[in-house]
Amino acid sequence: MRNLNTNVVLEARKFSCRIAGKSILRDISLQIRRGEYISIVGPNGAGKTTLLRAFDRMLIGEISGELDICGMPWEEWKQSDLAKLAALVPQADSRVIPFTVEQFLLMCRYPYMNPFASLHPNDRKVVREAMVGTGTSAFAKRRMDTLSSGERQKVYIASALAQGAHIWLMDEPTTFLDYHHQADILSLIALANKEFDVTVVAVTHDLNHAVLESDRIIALREGELVFYGTPDLIMKPDVLKRVYGASLLLVDHPKAGLPMIVPRMTPEQDKELAKWRAKAREKMK
Repeated sequence: MRNLNTNVVLEARKFSCRIAGKSILRDISLQIRRGEYISIVGPNGAGKTTLLRAFDRMLIGEISGELDICGMPWEEWKQSDLAKLAALVPQADSRVIPFTVEQFLLMCRYPYMNPFASLHPNDRKVVREAMVGTGTSAFAKRRMDTLSSGERQKVYIASALAQGAHIWLMDEPTTFLDYHHQADILSLIALANKEFDVTVVAVTHDLNHAVLESDRIIALREGELVFYGTPDLIMKPDVLKRVYGASLLLVDHPKAGLPMIVPRMTPEQDKELAKWRAKAREKMK
């Protein structure tokens, strides 16, 4: 495996992808540096998850352009070597995984295992440490399909630790979670990024959080790269309209001093609210 002491860990040059004849990504060019926290944002169908999966070499389709992982073309990587470097962390959905948490995490050690040998004590040690680090030790013997979404998402993060990955590719890691569990998951990700130099590349629909946590933000629209830069530069009305195709209402964050998006009612919603208020006043007379 090539020396990984490179500053640029992921790079795309005019990278394009077509799936079932449909263009999903077009001429994407960007670089992601070691230790960065990168968020991928954009409207539904923009190609966010497809780009994330490209970095883990999980695409099936017509591909053109170049994509390098730690300076080496993606097609030259052995899958076992790539698995030691990058981990894809999925959403905490309701897919049935008929294994206990411990069994699932031990399977994540596959890049280091000999298929014809028994588990090494170090594999169990790494898995125990991953569970301790993510607060999942208490349900080590529970089946994955009995966990709540928040618990399952913590296990998926533990799997990236157990895998020994230095790059975490995260597909909407806080989707389906309440505020408490969102805070737990985001704290774990921030800790890995800041304390352990893990490169985080996360797809998210929460642009406000992306602005507060990210070093840089990738914005896609209809498969094209429409923005790649620092958080302060994306939170401008003209840039946001280019990304989302709509005017968004911005207010300053009380502590960070950065613009945040707040809900904005349409004219139709304004009219409905006015009607409701008028009816309420009549009832109170």
